[in-house]
Amino acid sequence: MHAPPFLLELLLLIAFAALGVALFERLRLPAIGGFLVIGALAGPGGLGLVDDPDRVRGMAELGVVFLLFSIGLELPVERLRRLWRSSLAVGALQVGITLAVVAGGAMALGMPWRHAAVLGALVALSSTALVLGQLSERGEIDAPHGQLALGILIFQDLCIVPFLLAVPVLAGEAGRAPVDVVLELGRAGLVLALFYVAARFVVPTLLDRVARLGSRDLFTLLALLVVVGSAVAAESVGLTLAVGAFIGGLVTSASPYSHQLFAEVMPLRGVLLGLFFTAVGMLFDPEAAAENAAELAAYVTGVVVIKTAVVVGLVAFVLRRGLRLGIVTGLALAQSGEFSFVLAASAAAAGLLAPAVEQTFVAGTVATLLATPFLIRAAPSIAGWLSDRERPGPAEEPAEIESLEGHAVLVGFGVAGRTVARVLRAIDVPHVVVEANPRSVMEARKTGKPVVYGDATRRALLEHVGLERARLVAVAINDPIATREVVRLARSLAPRASVLAKTRYVREVDELGQRGADVVVAEEYEATIDLLSEVLRRLGVPDGAITNFTAELREEGYEPLREPSGLALDPWLAELLQQVTTQWLDVPARAGEGASLATLAVRTRTGANVLALERAGVTLPNPAPEDALRGGDRVLAFGSAEALARLRDLLDGLGDEAT
Repeated sequence: MHAPPFLLELLLLIAFAALGVALFERLRLPAIGGFLVIGALAGPGGLGLVDDPDRVRGMAELGVVFLLFSIGLELPVERLRRLWRSSLAVGALQVGITLAVVAGGAMALGMPWRHAAVLGALVALSSTALVLGQLSERGEIDAPHGQLALGILIFQDLCIVPFLLAVPVLAGEAGRAPVDVVLELGRAGLVLALFYVAARFVVPTLLDRVARLGSRDLFTLLALLVVVGSAVAAESVGLTLAVGAFIGGLVTSASPYSHQLFAEVMPLRGVLLGLFFTAVGMLFDPEAAAENAAELAAYVTGVVVIKTAVVVGLVAFVLRRGLRLGIVTGLALAQSGEFSFVLAASAAAAGLLAPAVEQTFVAGTVATLLATPFLIRAAPSIAGWLSDRERPGPAEEPAEIESLEGHAVLVGFGVAGRTVARVLRAIDVPHVVVEANPRSVMEARKTGKPVVYGDATRRALLEHVGLERARLVAVAINDPIATREVVRLARSLAPRASVLAKTRYVREVDELGQRGADVVVAEEYEATIDLLSEVLRRLGVPDGAITNFTAELREEGYEPLREPSGLALDPWLAELLQQVTTQWLDVPARAGEGASLATLAVRTRTGANVLALERAGVTLPNPAPEDALRGGDRVLAFGSAEALARLRDLLDGLGDEAT
């Protein structure tokens, strides 16, 4: 008995997809590119191992269904609200302007307006999976350009639904009365409303009933039923599988079981999405691409230049966040994405995408996806080179900056920057703050704070604030790229100044040190040190020993915390926790009067020495042995960890005796 051709081709598809991912991961290239390239090699235009991609594309399209369902399921509504005024507003403008520019150019070249509109929509979308994956690997998701890219990508992902809904309308526009188009749109809207109501109230009830049964297998089957059922139900009423899956995920996200649903569909999503991209890669025809090399080069160049230019213009002039941030964000989004393939397949089936244009789109998109990691890697250098040639605007810094000498320069006015500034102000240390967010600058100036607006990665601005005369530079921003550049410039301008930097991830510590930072504070491990300190304190380790221990961890650049978990802690670090030290200990408030250091025989019974006694806020050094201890007193003791622990138990016993 022979296996059906479909199963053999599916087996080949999975094997080649795995090979592509392994190869591209080895080369530190995106997995999506691996799927596409391997698909092109296995398809009819390559080795011909799969001569009819349509036989497996139906299975592969389930990957898109699962992708859209999971995006609707994990749609961060709260984050949408926070990002709406900035990132999502820019996202709307980016999609609209890109679509209009590309469609206008295509129409000028003779393309019908409906086809041109589809091409504009294809170019307007970027790759969420690729961009977020690359930014996450580089630790830049929380950086300003990472947050901007995230907001724009969220808006683009939301646009795929109306784009897919528009395809059948555009395809049927010719020869149809406007009333028919309006009626069709109304019918689609009504179906969507009914679909939403059913999924909103029926699905959560089913999930609740199944969850109460406690059957993991049944819950998994129900998860598959919800995903595929929502897609099929939508298609049966004239919508697309992808639209139905997105709506199903969106309405199910309100369920308390949404996180478990997401966990169930994620493994299948990754596998099926890989098959989808491999099947899409089979559409690539090398001969056609070679014959249309000029058009292909024009498409790739146009996508990168247009998308980058649009984002740069919006970030620099609409948000007024600077040229550097616009360039870094724009280059990260300069590609066509996975949803572009979904839209292209739908448009090609509807006759809105000519075969030659589709081939150019597939080949060009593969090229932009492969180029994206290199563009993201080169973006800081490109942005630095171009922003250095940007003319500085009029200086708006406070007049007294010119006379500052031996002052502190703070870069960033977030929580950390504001806190440092408050302390410096309290101890009368002159300082000036550089901040790139115009809203923060305006709010600070209303209260008279010395805050200068500008991009601290520009040498001219740092010279304006007198950094070469400063004795201390503190960099407290969430942009790792900008932090590295500011540290380098600070060390170059002020070789003798102390340069301190804050970073989110410990992997930045070594590089910032190489660029000139004297001290690097890594948030990732500072939280670990805080937790470790509390653990040791609760176990009775003296505060002085904890302070010495944590100080050494920081002095070593967090190196002991970066060692493998199976490696034992260096003995000298453990010895720090056992060394003789000092600690303040409390006398229980309920302790009775009469006990003294002499009657308690503190030194004999514990081995610790009492150096001072604090009562009612007054410290008495070297208390006499006959001095009585009262409830609420504090004693400063000196001794080993064991001696201090014994003294703590002795003092706690005073409270027990009083009760």
